Amino acid sequence: MDKSLYFNDLKVIEFATVLAGPSVGLFFAELGAKVIKIENKLTGGDVTRSWKLPEEDSKAPFSAYYYSANWQKEVLMMDLTDEDDLLEINALVKDADLVISNFKAGAAEKLGVGFKQLKELNSRLIYASVNAYGEEDTRPGFDVVIQAETGWVYMNGETDGLPVKMPVALMDVLAAHQLKEGVLLALLERERTGLGSSVSISLFDAGVASLANQATNWLNLQSIPQRLGSLHPNIAPYGDTFFTSDNKALMVSTGTDKQWQGLCKILGMPDLVTDNRYLTNALRLEHRDSLADHLRERFLRFESQQLLRICREQQVPIAQIRNMQEVFDVPAAQNLILEESMPDGTVSKRVKTAVFKIHQ
Repeated sequence: MDKSLYFNDLKVIEFATVLAGPSVGLFFAELGAKVIKIENKLTGGDVTRSWKLPEEDSKAPFSAYYYSANWQKEVLMMDLTDEDDLLEINALVKDADLVISNFKAGAAEKLGVGFKQLKELNSRLIYASVNAYGEEDTRPGFDVVIQAETGWVYMNGETDGLPVKMPVALMDVLAAHQLKEGVLLALLERERTGLGSSVSISLFDAGVASLANQATNWLNLQSIPQRLGSLHPNIAPYGDTFFTSDNKALMVSTGTDKQWQGLCKILGMPDLVTDNRYLTNALRLEHRDSLADHLRERFLRFESQQLLRICREQQVPIAQIRNMQEVFDVPAAQNLILEESMPDGTVSKRVKTAVFKIHQ
């Protein structure tokens, strides 16, 4: 079934701005929903319209950042403090299925667009909201602040360097995924009961919930994750970067002994397999610096494409470190691009968010 048909009878009203909330709207737009994006006409619309790189046209009505979470949405510029605009919004809500918002605590209610207020107009309405720290917490919290407070910044960066934020607004991305999951469950529940509900996620909760093994290393062992660059705290060699004879950076990830042994065979270093320092993953972790020295010298004897080909054939995980241009030179990545003609005549591009496949 064509994914764009799954929600072609769904109507979404999006008050949300920036990335997390609009990403949820984008998800449902990709699945066929009609998404009406309400932007604040008093402030020039979604703030990301103005988040431009130096090379972007400062007078253009959109930014590349804005494109990232907005596609196939009907945009209405409204003033929620204007009685006529609010009446128009209420009329839209009466037959809507989903509202997406990211107002600070109490703000939606003051404007007349809180869950309980809109529920009076439409008992089937699902109200999805994103906040920084919780439904009752009024603190503002942009992504980088939440990254810092949930441990991500502390453990990211080189061993001898400063803490570093992730290069994408990861807390927003993670919160959007959580909110989508909640909305899908709310839609399922509505099929059973006929009633809508409120679904919310905080950036803080999404950040902590995604710490995975780094959290359990602390919770079970009281081991505080440290900055290791791209290295893995539990596996070696994993995340190590080595350069080839044509000066290409390759990243290694041998997650099993079999893969480690395969890498040694490919590199012509069978002695490392039987070296007492590297017999087990635990020993390789203990001696990862000397191990990296051995591998670094041997990688320089290979041309990158030659080594990548052999490793693929032998099922040894290894990858070239690509920049963004190189990523989108790959046909598989090109297939994930969504284009849209904008009102100003430009053709915008962004990456799909609904990239799963369903077969019957």
